[in-house]
Amino acid sequence: MDIILKYFPNLTDTQKAQFAALYDLYTDWNSKINVISRKDITNLYEHHVLHSLGIAKVINFKPGTEVMDLGTGGGFPGIPLAILFPDTHFHLVDSIGKKVRVATEIAAAVGLKNVTTRHCRAEEEKQRFDFVVSRAVMPLTDLLKIIRKNISKEQRNALPNGLICLKGGELEKEVFPVKHQTLIHDLKEDFTEEFFETKKVVYVTINGQ
Repeated sequence: MDIILKYFPNLTDTQKAQFAALYDLYTDWNSKINVISRKDITNLYEHHVLHSLGIAKVINFKPGTEVMDLGTGGGFPGIPLAILFPDTHFHLVDSIGKKVRVATEIAAAVGLKNVTTRHCRAEEEKQRFDFVVSRAVMPLTDLLKIIRKNISKEQRNALPNGLICLKGGELEKEVFPVKHQTLIHDLKEDFTEEFFETKKVVYVTINGQ
């Protein structure tokens, strides 16, 4: 938990309590339904929570923003972002029902009123959002094909609507087809831990339908 306060020192008491509750909740759920590698659960705050919050280093969501977290798994990056941005609505979608259940239960347990969840394939979700966020679910061009229909025309943030995803490693080839509308942010500029050395936030502008 200290690692979250190190980089986000201005949290409210409610936010601190919500972040602090995540460890026991995820440890408990993970023993029943494997949403985080068993070996990695001890690194929950660094590898999962802080990594999710890397998106906040690229955008500060305005109140009223609508965000879909596609392929949320057990709730990443959606749940940490929902704690950080209580006035933004996050819709968490995954094709695996038991993972959606974990995300739903954890969001309820920490009292998040700005989270909804849905068990479905990405192609089935027809709602519109300002942004889609994701954590290394699939190659960028495949993801863009699926979520283009979900991006709203109406703009309300400093960054134009689009896709924001957490990726790692070499991205040149992957990004090349959409290079002109892409911004890549290195998380090693924000977080000093070795884990973030190759981690990036990739933002792609998408013109709403």
